[in-house]
Amino acid sequence: MATQIPGGENPRSIPDLLVRNAARFAARPAYREKEFGIWQSWTWADAAREVEALALGLLGLGIARGDFVAIVGRNRPALYWSMMAVQSMGAVPVPLYQDAVGEEMAYVLDHCGAKVVIAGDQEQVDKILEIRDRLPGLREVVYLDARGMRKYDHAHLTPLADLQEAGRAAGEDARRELAARRGALGHDDTCVMLYTSGTTGKPKGVVLSNRNILETARASSEFDGLRETDEVLAYLPMAWVGDFIFSIGQACWTGFCVNCPESPDTMMTDLREIAPTYYFAPPRVFETALTQITIRMEDAGALKRRLFRHFMDHARRVGPAILDGRPVGLADRLRYRLGEALIYGPLKNALGFSRIRVGYTAGEAIGPEIFEFYRALGINLKQLYGQTEASVFITQQPDGEVRSDTVGVPSPGVELRIAESGEVFYRSPGVFVEYYKNAEATRDTKDAEGWVATGDAGFVEEESGHLRIIDRAKDVGRMADGALFAPKYVENKLKFYPSILEAVVFGAGRARCCAFINIDLTAVGNWAERSGIAYSSYQELAGHPRVLEMIRGHVEEVNAGVAEDEMLSGCQVHRFLVLHKELDADDGELTRTRKVRRKIIAEKYADLVEALYSGAVEVSTETEVTYEDGRKGRIRATLALCDAAVRPVAAPVREAAE
Repeated sequence: MATQIPGGENPRSIPDLLVRNAARFAARPAYREKEFGIWQSWTWADAAREVEALALGLLGLGIARGDFVAIVGRNRPALYWSMMAVQSMGAVPVPLYQDAVGEEMAYVLDHCGAKVVIAGDQEQVDKILEIRDRLPGLREVVYLDARGMRKYDHAHLTPLADLQEAGRAAGEDARRELAARRGALGHDDTCVMLYTSGTTGKPKGVVLSNRNILETARASSEFDGLRETDEVLAYLPMAWVGDFIFSIGQACWTGFCVNCPESPDTMMTDLREIAPTYYFAPPRVFETALTQITIRMEDAGALKRRLFRHFMDHARRVGPAILDGRPVGLADRLRYRLGEALIYGPLKNALGFSRIRVGYTAGEAIGPEIFEFYRALGINLKQLYGQTEASVFITQQPDGEVRSDTVGVPSPGVELRIAESGEVFYRSPGVFVEYYKNAEATRDTKDAEGWVATGDAGFVEEESGHLRIIDRAKDVGRMADGALFAPKYVENKLKFYPSILEAVVFGAGRARCCAFINIDLTAVGNWAERSGIAYSSYQELAGHPRVLEMIRGHVEEVNAGVAEDEMLSGCQVHRFLVLHKELDADDGELTRTRKVRRKIIAEKYADLVEALYSGAVEVSTETEVTYEDGRKGRIRATLALCDAAVRPVAAPVREAAE
């Protein structure tokens, strides 16, 4: 059945939606960018002209139907237009992670056989030039920002502005060719290819069709009532499927405006200036914001701290009910309104959250306390569950059915099935076409009937129909005594504390659980300053006895909470250490989307894991690290191994686990 849009039109691609928007929303803002402290704006009519000029310029470079064109850089309108321009000519855009090192880029560019790379700035161009001799199919590198590029050899380097000028000067033959290619696009043609984060191995190229993106954009926009007057902030990696859906798919479907911040450093300022109505952030962003709030309140005067705690206690009690439209007494409503004037409103304004109608978090489970904090403020924060292979959406939380312990009900058009092993399967119009050049992986993930294995373990609640995710299926195991082991459940509880940035829990097949902890340097550093603790480095602060005691307290509080869960009480952390370095994507310990590479960490730090289980009180280690300029080095440290008190595990827990 053909996808319909308001007005009876029948879009078959993103370029079709762009043409529609240029007519229907011609004067409405489509993209904004902050440059040199000033917001610049382009209407939908402007965007359509920019895209056409880019597409005609790319035709001049000899890009054929089906060719791959890579795009890498920070979120900028011109790079979004580049993706739409590539689509307009029947080619396939492949966005890359801008913080990827040259080796990671080389794999993706070689795997897809990219003919052209469109790079945002000198940094990205340098990475491409470093690996160019390994990419025989690469013809040209196009760059957006000309700063620092004057003395480069331009034999195969082209400024994007020059490419657009060439496009604007193109003749009628080129324009007819572009119109023919755009007109030939169909629902089953490839819209984009996005690479997975590579948690367990090499990234896979996920092929998504026009049908996948259009159906998903339509269904998700209708689910939350998105409209052309909405505003979003585009700051997440362009290579991530979520950004593609929000900043291109849904933006083109609804006609809302996409705002690009000036830089990561100004993101929070730009967020406050835009005050988006539709907002997405992974849990880490909300955790970081709450950490900053906690630090500021610790530095505030006694009266401000008392007011904050008083009204936040009230907000946690009645805020979510008011947000969901449930009955709340008049006195409580008036008190909440006073809190809005004194605390909640100014706080939301400082965060840039004052206008949010719909907010989502996904990618990792968010701590329930963090989730409930934002909803208590009156922010309509919800959870969704998705994957690149699903064009994002598998489940969403409807308004009035928002809970911290589930990821919602199936998104429109999505079917769910739970295998006997507990693994979650889904089927939907958004299901990917294939993994590029990897038929075996495609068969392992998607069966002949279109059911896709998520790799996550979970169950659907009978009464509510909500999906609950326990953990990654491959990570869920058994302790030595048969008790259920789900590390992510404990890790998320640990990361609720502002002092803890990251946690990795071990215990499968063992008699007890142990953990690695990364401290949050900002939060712990602020605490150390107020406590009169001197330190000169992350390593020194991480090993300070008072820091270790603080972390021990957090671990024991988590243990007390975990002990109350009948299924997972065996996952209490008996011993832990605070790592001497932050886990880093450049060191292969995290993916580019900040997911823990558990197997790699276990192998790399095998000596530390064994020391935790050996009963030793300290361990010396040496670790290779990657510096910002790509150089390698080694750091040595002696780490303290700490015990944590655990709560008794009741006998029924053992039965529940089995």
